[in-house]
Amino acid sequence: MKPMFRLASVLLLLVAGPALADNGPYQATSLLGEKLYAPAEVGASTLENLAQAKAAYEANPDDADAIIWYGRRIGYTGDYLSAIAVFSEGVAKHPTDARMYRHRGHRYISIREFDKAIADYLIAVELIKGHENEIEPDGAPNAQGIPVSTKHGNIWYHLGLAYYLKHDFEKALWAYTEARNASMFPDNIVSTTHWIYMILRRMGRDAEAQQALEPITADMDIIENFSYYKLCLLYKGLVSYDELAKEVSDSPSGAGMVYGLANWKYYNGEQAEALAMMRTYLDDSNGWSAFGFIAAEVDVAKK
Repeated sequence: MKPMFRLASVLLLLVAGPALADNGPYQATSLLGEKLYAPAEVGASTLENLAQAKAAYEANPDDADAIIWYGRRIGYTGDYLSAIAVFSEGVAKHPTDARMYRHRGHRYISIREFDKAIADYLIAVELIKGHENEIEPDGAPNAQGIPVSTKHGNIWYHLGLAYYLKHDFEKALWAYTEARNASMFPDNIVSTTHWIYMILRRMGRDAEAQQALEPITADMDIIENFSYYKLCLLYKGLVSYDELAKEVSDSPSGAGMVYGLANWKYYNGEQAEALAMMRTYLDDSNGWSAFGFIAAEVDVAKK
């Protein structure tokens, strides 16, 4: 096992960001009023990657790629406020680079600043108009080392998520539809279809939700988004709820699975049980920046 290091002692040596310097040890306040903290320990490889990104940034602080990777690497430690500060510097230095808004918007979602995230993504949407889509490099590569997302797709996807978290389902549906249109890989198809299906079911448009599943087949070549794929297979009746319930874990993909299963109950007439399932997950999990966790938090907070 790789050694682990205390975030408070090591990260202070690497990042002179506002999260640790000015705002105390917590990153955000949940929608249920709880303070949300960065993890106490961070893996050695994460810190090594951060140190390299910091060195590249210090060697050329005006370089857009160096700024982006420095901000991304900080974010992977859970210090989202410092990551936002770096991306804000990137916005100031490169105001027409859609990537700065894309990554800052992601971290605004992490700290529950949904309106700020939407504002950033709407700017990014304007900036990518007329530009060719391109593959976005992974910060945490999958098992095959093959990136499965794109710049345009990620901008639309995260905009859809921010609208979903506001329960603005019409706009969320618009953004996720655009994200699916920008898809270049089967992984993108299953992730966007999952959210489109849930949105349409929440809106009571069940027939359209079923139609949205047409691109989903039992033999898709999925590299990364297995939880979303299996949920889409559930929606099509190709796997059972009980089968998927056995695969729940406390991880970002596990959060997506829990939320998808709870949502399945929600729009199939078991709302009280669905919300109880979400509350239990929120109480038991430490993965508060996972999208499924945030979505469950929103639903519980609204009830």
